[in-house]
Amino acid sequence: MTNIALIGCTGSIGRQAADIVRRYPDRFRFTALACGTQAGELAALCEEFSPRRALCEAPFTPPQGVRRAHTKEELFEDCDVALIAAGGFAGLSYTLAAIAAGKRVALANKESLVCGGELVMRAAKERGVEIVPVDSEHSAIFQCLAFRRDASFRKLILTASGGPFLHKTEEELRRVTARDALSHPTWKMGAKITVDSATLLNKGYEIIEAKWLYDAPFEAIEAVVHPESIVHSLVCFADGAALAQLGYPDMRVPIQLALTYPERLPCAPQPDLAAIGTLTFLPFPAKKFPCFSLALEAGAAGGTMPTVLNGAGEVAVDAFLKGRISFPAIADTIRDALNAFSREDVYSFAQLAETDARARAHARAFVYGKSSS
Repeated sequence: MTNIALIGCTGSIGRQAADIVRRYPDRFRFTALACGTQAGELAALCEEFSPRRALCEAPFTPPQGVRRAHTKEELFEDCDVALIAAGGFAGLSYTLAAIAAGKRVALANKESLVCGGELVMRAAKERGVEIVPVDSEHSAIFQCLAFRRDASFRKLILTASGGPFLHKTEEELRRVTARDALSHPTWKMGAKITVDSATLLNKGYEIIEAKWLYDAPFEAIEAVVHPESIVHSLVCFADGAALAQLGYPDMRVPIQLALTYPERLPCAPQPDLAAIGTLTFLPFPAKKFPCFSLALEAGAAGGTMPTVLNGAGEVAVDAFLKGRISFPAIADTIRDALNAFSREDVYSFAQLAETDARARAHARAFVYGKSSS
C-alpha cells in the first residue's frame, strides 16, 4: 500500500490521480488531500477516500473522521509520497514542505522548478529526497534514462504538440479568443496550462525544468513540434542512438508511473501504430510564439528572473482568459516585467515569494493601469 498526500486534488492532475486510486484501492490510499478554494469538491473527495487530514485555503468543514490540517507540514506526516499537483507559484511551498518532511516527491507542479529549482534541488540533496517527474515529457525522459536522473546523455529533445494556433499567422493570432486557446488539439488540461501550451510558454518552462531535473546545460536541451503527441520526448546518446517513449496522450500514465516505478500497472490503451499511421516532427516556431524565447532568456539568466517570468505570466494569462488583453499581449506583459527587474541570486523561499508578489503587481499595472500596482 502506497500512502499518498495529494496537493491540488481538485485540479486536472488531482482528478486523474483520484481515478488511479479508485482503480487500484488495494495499492494506493490518500492520507491527505489539499486544494485551493474548491471546498465542496474537497469535501466530496474526503467523503469518498477518508484521508486522515485535509487542507483548503477557503472556509472548509471536513467530514467526520477527517482532521483539518493547520499547516502544510501536517499533510505529509503519514504519507510515503507527496504528489504535488497544485498549480502556479503556490505549489512551490508545498514541494519544499514535502522535502523538509523527507518524503518522496512526485512533481507535477512546473513552477516548483521554474521558480525554485535551485532551492528545491539543494533541499532534496540535503535531505536525500527523491524527486520523480510527472510531466509527460519529463516522465518520458526519466523512462528513457532507465529511471535514473543521473544517467549520461548527449541531448534531451522535448516534444510539443504546437497547440491550437500552430498554423495561424501572426495577424490571425491578434484575433484569437480565450475560447480558441482552450481548445487544445490533443491534451485535456486546466485553463492556465492550456493557454501556456497555446503560447508555447509551457515548453519554455519544461526546458527550465529539464535543466534542474537532469543537470543539463540549456544547449543540451531542445524542443521540436510533434502534432500527434504520441512521442512524449526523446533522449540522444553519445553513440548516435536515440530512445523515445510513445503512448497516447493520457496523463494517468505518468501519474501512475511516478507512484509505482519501476513496476508498471495496466493504465491506458496500447498505441496502435498502424492506426496512428504517421508521426510528424516540425521545427519549433519560436519566432511566432515569443513567450518561448522569453522563458529561455529568463532561464538562462537564472536567479530570481524565472520567478518574474512566472509571476507576470500568471497575471497575463488570467487577464487574457477574462478578455482584458489580446493573445500577443501575454508576451508583451512578460517582456515588460523581465525588462523591469534585475536579477538576484536566490537564497530563500521568502525572497522568491516577495519577487513573485512584486512581479505580479508590476504585471497588473502594465495590464490594468498604474492604479493596480
